[in-house]
Amino acid sequence: MAIISEKFSIHTQGNNDIIDITKYVRNAVYKHNLSEAAVYVYAPGSTVGITNIEFEPGLLVDLPEILERIVPSDVSYHHDETWHDGNGHSHLRASVIGNNTMVPLFDGVLQLGQWQQIVLVDFDTKARSRNVWVQIIY
Repeated sequence: MAIISEKFSIHTQGNNDIIDITKYVRNAVYKHNLSEAAVYVYAPGSTVGITNIEFEPGLLVDLPEILERIVPSDVSYHHDETWHDGNGHSHLRASVIGNNTMVPLFDGVLQLGQWQQIVLVDFDTKARSRNVWVQIIY
């Protein structure tokens, strides 16, 4: 077993910014001309998420709306009392979504569904640059 590590950065706007990173992941994987592998995608940080979703206008509205119902942004959280940074909801939303996904590579192709993309969601309250790690295990 061997592991190849790749990294790329994405600038985000924060506040539930949802970015389709599928092409970046594909570029990181396909340049190695592998046939079969496990592809692990990870974003370090406690206010960022990585998930799979159909990147279409309706879901780009639905995802933030459902997260607002699950983890409201207008509630005072203990984190905010400790740090006074107003992003307690950002940390909790990232915990709900998670900050990684795994996609198999078969016959040299990432096995995403027809309507499935890999997305990064920045839940923090400000714009920033996010690093994304792609580890290819083969």
